[in-house]
Amino acid sequence: METLIALAAVTLLIALGARLIHRLNAQHDARIAAHTFGAPFPAIRRPPGHGHHTPTEPTAPTGQAARRRVMGTWP
Repeated sequence: METLIALAAVTLLIALGARLIHRLNAQHDARIAAHTFGAPFPAIRRPPGHGHHTPTEPTAPTGQAARRRVMGTWP
């Protein structure tokens, strides 16, 4: 009789643990779905007038690009 009670208690605890893990995973999935990964980090912004520069002539670098030395893959 004690064996059946122990097995029932263990089965109940396993079921409750599985239910808890399932609920935590669903909550985590909802948080991931609500977050927009494509938006830039708000603290990383360029000051006004310092946007991305597009080269005017791709074959002849001018300015800072011409002064750079070619090095290995790591600076």
